[in-house]
Amino acid sequence: MQVDIHPKYFDAAKVTCACGNSFSLGSTKESMHVEICSNCHPFFTGNEKIVDTAGRVERFKARLAKKAPKVPAKASKKSAK
Repeated sequence: MQVDIHPKYFDAAKVTCACGNSFSLGSTKESMHVEICSNCHPFFTGNEKIVDTAGRVERFKARLAKKAPKVPAKASKKSAK
């Protein structure tokens, strides 16, 4: 095996979330900053939280509003028997 090819491993790397939560874990980086952690992620909390960084939600809702169900112009005639 080759010697000294692996990066340094930190047993207590500090992870800081945008919500303010911080915890430690093992990693090759000494510190990390994340946007969503288990304290603020909707799957774990059960609360709906829309994470929108580029206005994607508003664009989707606008497209959905344009796609209203179409009503036929002429009513279909029933065949008389």
